[in-house]
Amino acid sequence: MNTLAAVMQLLVAAVFVSIPLVRHHFGPAAKAAAVAELRRQSVRPEVLEENGLRFDAAGHETAAPVAVAAVMITTAVLGLAGADLARPLTWVFSSLVLLMNVVIVYSNLTAVKSVQAAFRRKGDPELARVEVAPFLKAAEDAFPGWVRVQTYIRNTVVFAGSFIALAAVSFA
Repeated sequence: MNTLAAVMQLLVAAVFVSIPLVRHHFGPAAKAAAVAELRRQSVRPEVLEENGLRFDAAGHETAAPVAVAAVMITTAVLGLAGADLARPLTWVFSSLVLLMNVVIVYSNLTAVKSVQAAFRRKGDPELARVEVAPFLKAAEDAFPGWVRVQTYIRNTVVFAGSFIALAAVSFA
């Protein structure tokens, strides 16, 4: 495997680690904005915690991106060390990261519909009456503007970095 693939894998790892860092730092502000929006809608803010809804980097919001980063770092290190296992691991994990990022982008683009459906599935009548679009917008607006730019950069790095890593091991 070549160095280019390893560098791309390390870049992908770095951008995945940025996800929980941003959520950890700005999650409380997003929650406060979401709570204010719920109050504006005359919905009890406690409904969020009663239904396990969070805006911080707890649980899978940290575990999943950190696990992806760890796998990409491990694969990159194996590649730099010249291990034969690096090539098949790159094929498997870079392909999985590409697919996961497609799902992430799709879920971001369809967030209002999917959150509405999730709120209805919870079976909580108060949660089901939340106007989801302004609720999500309030939370999103609590993040600084550069976070949106960072999201575009992250997606570009994940897509391009994974494709380049796959191409690099294919032609090595």
